[in-house]
Amino acid sequence: MTELELLLDFHIEGKRQGPGNTEDTIKALSFMELNEDENLKVADIGCGTGAQTITLAKNIKGEITAVDLFTEFLNELNSRAEELGLAHKINTLKKSMDDLPFGREEFDIIWSEGAVYIMGFEAGIKYWKEFLKTGGYLAVSEITWLTNSRPVAIEEHWNSEYPEIDTASSKIKILEKNGFSPVGYFCLPESSWIDSYYKPMEERFDNFLKKHNYSAAAGQLIEKEKEEIRLYKKYKNYLSYGFYIAKKIR
Repeated sequence: MTELELLLDFHIEGKRQGPGNTEDTIKALSFMELNEDENLKVADIGCGTGAQTITLAKNIKGEITAVDLFTEFLNELNSRAEELGLAHKINTLKKSMDDLPFGREEFDIIWSEGAVYIMGFEAGIKYWKEFLKTGGYLAVSEITWLTNSRPVAIEEHWNSEYPEIDTASSKIKILEKNGFSPVGYFCLPESSWIDSYYKPMEERFDNFLKKHNYSAAAGQLIEKEKEEIRLYKKYKNYLSYGFYIAKKIR
């Protein structure tokens, strides 16, 4: 298997492919002034297996288009939606987030948890903005520095992994520059990393290695995940995911 295939195989069994939980999604949703009687159109971009998609479907009236590049993730989401009686509210779409077939101002809400980094924060919000109605809401979570200074080791690591990592104030300035008015911001608590993401991941390590006959490639993948967990635990006071909620004003 290729490195990408191994990564997909490991994360397909996870409820989430990144930090976050149901409470975070509902909290982000609470910043929006929505008409409860209106059927809303929502795009969840980079949905993965759709934990947040399911939460949105349970908490809004309307239809969600869940977009991801990987069929395996979308199949998992479809199965869960069917089991929960939510299939009528969720449509899945296999598409790259930088090549979307949507119409201009088609959606009331554009949502993306932990995925905009694939395009880059500014490129993502600039492109997705054209699909959002004026007065509609954008909700994205993005890796964010919590302090203006931090240890060299973690700064070098993240500047290498994702050069657009920055403070919340810098991200908010980007939103404002691109025609959005911020209506809410919060950072994900430690429990959204440890309890919702890393602990379930650690519980899958042994079975994943057995499944792949303890291959060198599988071992390398697990070691990389362990290193990510170690870095987070050591430097958790300096970074988290920031959740940004903003209204399109122009």
